[in-house]
Amino acid sequence: MDVGALYAAHGPWLRGWLRRHTRCSDRASDLAHDTFCRVLERQPPDTPAEPRAFLATVARRLLVDDIRRREIERAYLDVCAAWSAEGDCLTPERIAEAVDLLTGVLRLLADLPAMTRRAFLLRRLDGLSHAEVATELGISERTVKRHIAAAYAHCYALAYPD
Repeated sequence: MDVGALYAAHGPWLRGWLRRHTRCSDRASDLAHDTFCRVLERQPPDTPAEPRAFLATVARRLLVDDIRRREIERAYLDVCAAWSAEGDCLTPERIAEAVDLLTGVLRLLADLPAMTRRAFLLRRLDGLSHAEVATELGISERTVKRHIAAAYAHCYALAYPD
């Protein structure tokens, strides 16, 4: 696939599409750049039949990851603000370390199937019970337990490869 030709033909369209979704031209440009980087990394063998649909799908996934990262960052900053009010010192280095850590966690979870990742995040981040996760996802409680166990197994396997 000729990514350069794809960029030349559809780059401006993608930035406009992302601008409408983000309402920020700078974020749209960054995400468009990341989209083409992702395409370069994966190098699909053939030019997609519908290049705009293909690019929109890749960009949408990056947009979701960006939103998740920003939500986690915002939650961390809220916790840090609460700590700061209690006298702990919040430094730019600590924020950067936390963002790097959370980005790593998101990258780790990105390899999971969508339903497994969603169940795990609802349980661990949102603090929902297995029954509440099951209701939220429209699956059985037993399936929720399987998804969460699979997520833990995945994390363990990556943390301790041998």
